[in-house]
Amino acid sequence: MSSEASHGRARPNLAAVAALAGVSRSTASLAFSGAGPVSAATRARVLAAAEKLNYAGPDPRAQSLRRGRSGIVGVVLEDTLADAFRDPMNIAMLDGIADETGSAGASLLLLTEVGPDRASIASAPMDGVILIGCSTSLDESVAIVRQRGLPIVAIEAQPMDAVLPIALDNRFATSTAARHLKGLGHERIAVVALPLERPHLAAPLPANWEATATSYTAIQRLKGVSDVFDSFTGFVASQSSIEAGEVAGAALLDVDGDRPTAIIAQSDLIAVGVIHAAESLGLSVPGDLSVIGFDGVRVDLGQHDLATLVQPAVEKGRAAGRAVMDMLAGREGVAANFTSRFHEGNTTAPPVIHLS
Repeated sequence: MSSEASHGRARPNLAAVAALAGVSRSTASLAFSGAGPVSAATRARVLAAAEKLNYAGPDPRAQSLRRGRSGIVGVVLEDTLADAFRDPMNIAMLDGIADETGSAGASLLLLTEVGPDRASIASAPMDGVILIGCSTSLDESVAIVRQRGLPIVAIEAQPMDAVLPIALDNRFATSTAARHLKGLGHERIAVVALPLERPHLAAPLPANWEATATSYTAIQRLKGVSDVFDSFTGFVASQSSIEAGEVAGAALLDVDGDRPTAIIAQSDLIAVGVIHAAESLGLSVPGDLSVIGFDGVRVDLGQHDLATLVQPAVEKGRAAGRAVMDMLAGREGVAANFTSRFHEGNTTAPPVIHLS
């Protein structure tokens, strides 16, 4: 059997390339990686031998094993991936993370702890973990990741030991919105909350939400309202979407008796849905109802300029990506605490006083 025929049946490897190029295996490896003192002529000879043998290069899986690194950063999302990508805040944060990890040569692995596409953060092949807005029930999984010795960064998650926080002033920002409404004279306040726990069902806000809720971001934003108002009504949206906001808005506004004069929505998409629901009931915004959102998403509301808390979503992602890459490089990761800016817009006004 000829040597050429043999090459046709056998899987090419680095040793065969080195032999054909007349160099050592280590020199051939350096020629591929570009990480050592290999002359241009030698590198050209190695690449020519590789092309002749149809050899694509060293197996990245083997390289990962030798380095003890996968080159992958896991990003854990609270929702199913299908729902997560409907939220522009998640996309903005992922853009920021990718800016930092991609420039450092790392890839992202998206994980979720729910749904049919669930992949466990306890066993996924990754060098570090970034949690995005995950629930307060992740303690067990986080403990397992810590046992693996992986750096963990959390964006808007409950403070946990050995987890670097990238925080947002959810409670204070929401209290700013609540104080704005109180200053206008509003007393009948309602809140449309992000999902509080699994499963994500549309339902009235439970009186014991503080004891039962597991969504840290939603809890903090509710606490911001309770810092200003002793009591308020509310509804829990099934997700952060315009459609879910319409359902919640109808539930709060299409009622007998006194309806709320102002609604604080925990996302801009929900706020848009609330406005649609109000207008479908013949209510004007802000004449009959004041509405405030959260996020700073660009939404088309015609003549309305949504009052909202503008958060730096991309910057949060960059801070998380930068922190995890610093930790993987043996440097100290830097925690961050971001603030939101209140944009007053034109969807709030003093409540209308109806004289009997």
